[in-house]
Amino acid sequence: MMGLMIEVHPDTNDISLFLRKTPIIDWDDPKVRDAAYEITRSTTDDAGIAKLLFEWVRDNIPHANDAKLDAVTCWASEVLAKGTGICYAKSHLLAALLRANSIPAGFCYQVLQRTAPMTGSVLHGLNGVYLSCVGRWVLLDPRGNTGEADAQFGFDGEGLAFSIDEIQGERLYPTVYHDPAPCVVETLQRFTSREEMWPHLPAGLEG
Repeated sequence: MMGLMIEVHPDTNDISLFLRKTPIIDWDDPKVRDAAYEITRSTTDDAGIAKLLFEWVRDNIPHANDAKLDAVTCWASEVLAKGTGICYAKSHLLAALLRANSIPAGFCYQVLQRTAPMTGSVLHGLNGVYLSCVGRWVLLDPRGNTGEADAQFGFDGEGLAFSIDEIQGERLYPTVYHDPAPCVVETLQRFTSREEMWPHLPAGLEG
């Protein structure tokens, strides 16, 4: 995907929906709001703010499966408080931090093949962010880097953690959703153990 611009489009033209606070994206929580301002106090342009927040969530909130932590987190303030989450939860926190800085942020999803010993497909969550400096939505994946995942800040989609193998049935949904997918929220709220939840992650937006 290096050098290939990936186009995504919002699910609504009402930009205010990508800035609002919700029970999941609770950017009005004082600790979320304080973190959003503290992390970004060195810059004022939207690309600089987005880069700082993206890299902070990517590098400072361990992916629960990578770190072998059993906590399951969902809403943004919970992810910040417990300091961990899987890809969906980390995207919820990044969206909240961005919205607290008045940068429109939503949710994007990929369908990927699971790694052994798991089989089949799994839904992977990331963010769509509107940057006025480039006048369009860009993809940011804060899931956290590993030997196989290398997510970087960029405008053209080349920095995603996972490339897509269409031959294996992998794909990116080309939509930026203003709310997290219902199947994602339902899964995160149904389990209290990451280890128990892991085999039951959604295979796609259909569940």
